[in-house]
Amino acid sequence: MLKVEKLVVRYGAVMAVRELSLEVGQGELVALLGPNGAGKSSTINALTGLVTPASGRIVLDGKDISHVRTEDRIRAGLTSTPEGRHIFANLSVGENLRLGAATRRDPAGVRQDIERFLSLFPVLSERYGQAAGTLSGGEQQMLAIARSLMSRPKLLLLDEPSLGLAPKIVALIFDFIGELKAQGLTLLVVEQNARQALRFADRVYVVSSGTLRYDGPPARLADEHGLFNLYIGG
Repeated sequence: MLKVEKLVVRYGAVMAVRELSLEVGQGELVALLGPNGAGKSSTINALTGLVTPASGRIVLDGKDISHVRTEDRIRAGLTSTPEGRHIFANLSVGENLRLGAATRRDPAGVRQDIERFLSLFPVLSERYGQAAGTLSGGEQQMLAIARSLMSRPKLLLLDEPSLGLAPKIVALIFDFIGELKAQGLTLLVVEQNARQALRFADRVYVVSSGTLRYDGPPARLADEHGLFNLYIGG
């Protein structure tokens, strides 16, 4: 589904991502882990088209999208839930969800998907007409994920879904992510919270200072305490 080949992202003289290669297969949940400043968000920004890679290739379903506009990547099936949620605070929950379907032209399908995601996130159903800015942090994250799903992505990129949330809420959010995987959605999850991300990951990539440090099964990273501490900490 997604193949990234020797991706380089620069900000002036600073190399944020150094020849990073990774793959996400159909139906997989792949975790991209690393500490703050590791290059994770720069990788996501390159995948979504918010920054232009200095070199390397991004291939989605066999097509090179390295220099394709963000909106065209969304139409091709690649959608992201950005770090910090970025919901529209003054709009209602329902209006936020409908905005997620802005590129679609099937009103009946949009209504069906809204009903589906309200059943997946019951708290959003209870607050459907409420301004999104009045929701708790966890509820806003649920809304951000549901809004991303409204575009019917083939591949969903989740950037730091646990950021700023209490541990109980983080576990709940990852339960939802696990349910999405069980339903067959392909996901790339970028996280600092390795223990939660490893719960559902099929494969793991770990980056530090923009460089790939680990590529392999989650069991090996989780089981080998020294390896876990070396790459993740804690």
